[in-house]
Amino acid sequence: MSTPIIVQQKVDAPPDKVWMALTDRDQMKSWYFDISDFELEIGKQFNFYEPGNEKKYHHQGSILDFAINERLKHTWSYPEFSDAETTVIWELQPEDGGTVITLTHENTDLFKNLGEGFSKENFTKGWNVIVGESLKSYLENK
Repeated sequence: MSTPIIVQQKVDAPPDKVWMALTDRDQMKSWYFDISDFELEIGKQFNFYEPGNEKKYHHQGSILDFAINERLKHTWSYPEFSDAETTVIWELQPEDGGTVITLTHENTDLFKNLGEGFSKENFTKGWNVIVGESLKSYLENK
């Protein structure tokens, strides 16, 4: 079993504000991806591409589990490239008026045969930018 990617970031925002940023389609567009078919319901599938017109990588996920203001768990896959499916877990822990966000991406090794763009190092770098820069900046400057 592969070692998961874990990215942790403390933000100066309460869990409910972080939760809205993670689950509200309009807010997601500002710091994450434009996921127009996202619905917070177990079993619901959602699809998105990275920003820009290139539409190089079709991402697909399904909501596996959630606890409002605490945890969101969903699949992460690239259906046009592989049948492999990984799991992303967002966990929110209140701390000193802010929130510690812990993102865990499990089984990214299932994508390693898809090329450099799908390496564990590339995912780690991407998640650090998304959580540590984009989300943090969005929440603290909103």
